[in-house]
Amino acid sequence: MNIYNILVAFDSSKPSFEAVEYTARMIRSIPDVLVTLLIIERLPDKDLFESEYRWRAECAELVVEYKQKLAKARGLLASNNISNSAINDEYIISCSSPFEDAKVCTTGESIADDILAIQKEGNHGTVVIGRRDISKEEEFLFGSVSSDLLRQFTDCALWVVNSKSE
Repeated sequence: MNIYNILVAFDSSKPSFEAVEYTARMIRSIPDVLVTLLIIERLPDKDLFESEYRWRAECAELVVEYKQKLAKARGLLASNNISNSAINDEYIISCSSPFEDAKVCTTGESIADDILAIQKEGNHGTVVIGRRDISKEEEFLFGSVSSDLLRQFTDCALWVVNSKSE
């Protein structure tokens, strides 16, 4: 496993941008590093909308937003002297996407499992994630991707970058 083959799990939040920036500062002087920005699409539940038209419109806005923020994260790496050829994007669409059919998609049930699968498939030796400051009650109710990854990862390095605050 190559520790310089880095997977940055990115969800477009402030903590994930901080994780990208931290990664850029850590690796900018290391030659032959490869960074993959992974974003896992999470679309709202269709049942929350009064019509399919409104749901599709909301999904379309989110997809555009995800892709813009992914481009911004790529730019953040590039502005830290990471070569464009050393940066990959991996956009995993939701299985419930109204727009695309894909061979690989996410059900959204476990983001940690999705990240682990991509890490193994891509032979990434380092995974980086941003972490929000949440209470134990919030973690119990909603779960924590970083805590799930800490429990499951055994064969690669995991960098958990704490957010400065929101």
